[in-house]
Amino acid sequence: MVAMTPKASQFEVHHNGVSISVSRGGRGQPLVLCPGLLTTQADLHELIDLLRRGYDVVTFDLRGHGLSSPADRYTFEAFLGDLDAVMTALGHCSPLLVGHSLGADLAVHYAAGHPGAVAGLVLVDGANPVPAPFLTEAGLPEFRAMAEGLRHEFERATGTARQVLLTPQDFLGLNLEIEAVRSGILDRYQEIDRPVHMIMSTSMAGNSGDVRTQWRNRNWRAGVERLVRARPHVATSWLDADHRLVITHAPEIARLIRAVPWPWTLDRC
Repeated sequence: MVAMTPKASQFEVHHNGVSISVSRGGRGQPLVLCPGLLTTQADLHELIDLLRRGYDVVTFDLRGHGLSSPADRYTFEAFLGDLDAVMTALGHCSPLLVGHSLGADLAVHYAAGHPGAVAGLVLVDGANPVPAPFLTEAGLPEFRAMAEGLRHEFERATGTARQVLLTPQDFLGLNLEIEAVRSGILDRYQEIDRPVHMIMSTSMAGNSGDVRTQWRNRNWRAGVERLVRARPHVATSWLDADHRLVITHAPEIARLIRAVPWPWTLDRC
């Protein structure tokens, strides 16, 4: 038998000249899902549907993504403002906050800056205090080529639900900024008094056998090990996947989230 969930509602949150497209549906305890860079609600449809079978799920498109409007700046603080605006629109409640990639970093910074505002955090392949930066001067040409390839991919995408309006320059600048943010993220973890569960990929950079890819994957694991040493109560699950795990391994991620005994408050959004 297929589990049925209530039809989702759609609405917009407006702040600082940007319209954020939000959807809400499901039943149960409140959960807010924050997508990552270059990812939209449409991309996460399988995970969203699975979570709605046990949670009241609120999710949204970041500025310049999917159905949300473009903006004149795409910075970490601007994206954090998008998450803050959505959380504020929900009123007084303490949802479980789930973030993927950049969304995980946003979730950590939001929770650190708003004590008691969330019941717990699930961080999917992001917010990792890696010991060495991924993006170095030597790696800039590779990242520029990646950004250009993504531009062509965006141009081929069909439908506004999956559109991404960032330019290659936006993508490169954000990755440089995220590297700087993660260099100090251990301090932000110290400010969080809620349970944290990380769901991480074993092959974040892919399964290629080249030296650079292997180093990136080792660096990714070393970052999580570094965090657990600093905060032993952070729970960690590993999936045999790459950074696309939020799309390719949606059932496993939903199951891991449901299995955690979160200390829910009595508030509802």
